[in-house]
Amino acid sequence: QVQLVESGGGLVQAGGSLRLSCAASGGTFSSNAVGWFRQAPGKDREFVAVISGRVSITSYADSVKGRFTISRDNAKNTVYLQMNSLKPEDTAVYYCAAKNSWADYTTPALYAYWGQGTQVTISS
Repeated sequence: QVQLVESGGGLVQAGGSLRLSCAASGGTFSSNAVGWFRQAPGKDREFVAVISGRVSITSYADSVKGRFTISRDNAKNTVYLQMNSLKPEDTAVYYCAAKNSWADYTTPALYAYWGQGTQVTISS
């Protein structure tokens, strides 16, 4: 059983940066694919980025490509999401999630473990 806790959210102006952290405990975190998702009010939860287990392959949604970077430190059981050049449309609750396989990594329902979420608000 993997427990995930996000941190690092906050309020920043457009063009600013934030770094989100996803700290894991329990289970075999280093072998899990870990994804970041976000959900804005009234919208479905959407895929943002994902990183694979030990070899750290990454993938991004088109809307964040070139602005966000996902990384992981398996020694610290932590995955990071560095967010630069933030836009008001990035405002959402951001969640990290973990799954055992790489397949269909954009589908929230296939992730077994979820954090509680952290609010990111970008002012214009």
